[in-house]
Amino acid sequence: MRGITITYKYNGNEEDWQTAVSDFIAAIDSDPEVVGKFTYQVATADDDETRFHWGRWDSAETLAHVQSQKYFNTFAGKVRDFAGGTPSATGHDILHKTNGW
Repeated sequence: MRGITITYKYNGNEEDWQTAVSDFIAAIDSDPEVVGKFTYQVATADDDETRFHWGRWDSAETLAHVQSQKYFNTFAGKVRDFAGGTPSATGHDILHKTNGW
């Protein structure tokens, strides 16, 4: 399983940020091609500015599908805007995980 961790600082309009994240996650959850194959989580740090995004997918094909969707391109643009440029992004292989959420 592959994954990515994205981090950036954001201290703008919280409602705009929350809406963008909610819309993106709803789009993923509605995409029958990625159900059970792609997950996305978003968190804020205790400083209320640092944002973390974690994406996980089962194959290069799943990632390519997500990246080809309008919802992905819209959200990626918003994340760049929220980050004030290019956010930090680190790809990784997931080696071990628990079975729960």
